[in-house]
Amino acid sequence: MQLDVTSDESIAAAAKKIEADFGRLDVLINNAGISGSQGMAGSAAPATRENLRAVFETNVNGPTLVTQALLPLLKASKSPKIINVSSGLGSIGMRSDPENFMYSVDFEVYRMSKAALNMLTACHAANFKDFGTKVWSYCPGFVVTNLTGEEDRQNRVDMGAESSETSAQGILEIVRGDRDKEAGTFVTRRGQAYPW
Repeated sequence: MQLDVTSDESIAAAAKKIEADFGRLDVLINNAGISGSQGMAGSAAPATRENLRAVFETNVNGPTLVTQALLPLLKASKSPKIINVSSGLGSIGMRSDPENFMYSVDFEVYRMSKAALNMLTACHAANFKDFGTKVWSYCPGFVVTNLTGEEDRQNRVDMGAESSETSAQGILEIVRGDRDKEAGTFVTRRGQAYPW
């Protein structure tokens, strides 16, 4: 099923199909994300109104509206889980610490959007606990993806990016229930966690 998180019609159609096919939703992984328009390979998008709108539309508004549309189906589950795929770049604590390895990484627009997504996670964890929903922010780590463009894949490899399968393994641990005690927090791969 195709889902465009920037389209209300697409979100509504997906919710309708899931309801018709399954009647409930056990796990929602909000994984759509963009870093904004790129300059040279891997360079940060400038903080223009256009880029801010585009990045927040996908990275924040999308997960908010998708979750809202699917909430009745999550409530129908016996053990609902929501995983918001964030980034360590969205950690205010790490951005504020000059000793942290992510301190000097730019990507201001992307950072702001992921910090907002982390707040969405905290709000959902508080608001949805009454019907047993567990919610996490999850950082997939520095892996080889097209987030910064197809042309930047080799650059990411050269900089030490790992295979995206390591990210999938971390998500699988959450889905299986291995990290249930960490619900409501900001976690990453290999049992690690990040400060908000």
